[in-house]
Amino acid sequence: MEQAEFNKDLLKFLNASPTPWHAVATMKKRLDAAGFKELDEKEDWSLDQKSSYYVIRNGSSIVAFRTGTNDAVASGIRMVGAHTDSPCLKVKPNPELRRKGYFQLGVEVYGGVLMNPWFDRDLSLAGRVTFLDGHGKVTDTLVDFHKPMAFIPSLAIHLDREANTKRTVNPQTDLPPVLMQVAEDDATSFHELLGQQITSESGLKVRKVLGYELGFYDAQEANFVGLRDEFIASARLDNLLSCYIGLQALLNTSGDEAALLVCNDHEEVGSVSSEGAQGPFLTAVLDRWCGAGKAKAIARSMMISADNAHGVHPNYIDKHDENHGPILNKGPVIKINHNQRYATNSRSAAVYRHISDELDLPHQSFVVRSDMGCGSTIGPLTAANLGVTTLDIGVPQFGMHSIRELIGTEDGFTLYRVLTEFMQRKQVF
Repeated sequence: MEQAEFNKDLLKFLNASPTPWHAVATMKKRLDAAGFKELDEKEDWSLDQKSSYYVIRNGSSIVAFRTGTNDAVASGIRMVGAHTDSPCLKVKPNPELRRKGYFQLGVEVYGGVLMNPWFDRDLSLAGRVTFLDGHGKVTDTLVDFHKPMAFIPSLAIHLDREANTKRTVNPQTDLPPVLMQVAEDDATSFHELLGQQITSESGLKVRKVLGYELGFYDAQEANFVGLRDEFIASARLDNLLSCYIGLQALLNTSGDEAALLVCNDHEEVGSVSSEGAQGPFLTAVLDRWCGAGKAKAIARSMMISADNAHGVHPNYIDKHDENHGPILNKGPVIKINHNQRYATNSRSAAVYRHISDELDLPHQSFVVRSDMGCGSTIGPLTAANLGVTTLDIGVPQFGMHSIRELIGTEDGFTLYRVLTEFMQRKQVF
């Protein structure tokens, strides 16, 4: 796969994945097409050598792996981790708001949303709905309105003269999107609208909507940006970019060595869930794969936690350590924090640097300023849960947690090449 093909396919992946459930569904389709077999956690597993499998939990987290020719216990597992969720605005259970003839929905902020960029954007809505179908069975389905169907209008500057100096955002009162205008006697419910959408998308009959997990998203599709097309702008680059890179690496590795990709939900809110990185999902898969030999396998394994990094912003250079300001299109970023907000150590960093140097590819390092707080990833959580040597790395980007983010066109492909080689490496250590 060449860089141009990689990036064009990345845009398709991003546009097809407005929520964690859609991202996992998109990955499932690609794994199925590549001959991976789906495993059910409720059933017994019989795993063969030189075979490929995947497991889905809650529809929003996935573990995919190749058993390899060599036994995983004897040779270790080359693991890559990412997360499927992104900060967004999620619809509340009783969301309908009718004010001055406008139909709005109450929303809850999910994760560390940069809220100002959500104003004056074309928004759509997607997620998972649980409902009673025409046969009286409780079932789940994915919905995606696709079209721009909501808007959060800014307050005009004429009504707020201090908007550019003192305006703050109240998530309770300022963020409910406008969906439509309704008459005073209109009793349309959001559940009815969801039922109509389900029938329109899938033809399923909906007796009653029982629950949902829905989020608004930017209806503008991912695209190339820049006078020379050297950037990609999109929603959810943090962290669907890493999911895509890890998936492509797993699909294109030789399959001789044991290799695994885990994409967890709920990283943006702390990872504490049955399918999050602090939950038992990955451990349960490894238990069933490696059995009594799991401890030996882990001791011979390595995890690369891929999650985007902060590129140095040309307008805010002072927000970075002067020796650690990653530049877009200058290589993936090894993330280091001695207070263990990142799981990188000298050994795991050396493995990545060695492979990258062998391929004659660039890499950078990031350390947060000593007078600023540091974010984190699934890396330390996975390292603590498994006891596995871990590296934190990511593609540098601008606008992290905004409704629309920016990366360089070269860095994702560079990381893909290194991870592909890592996943087929005969010996990691």
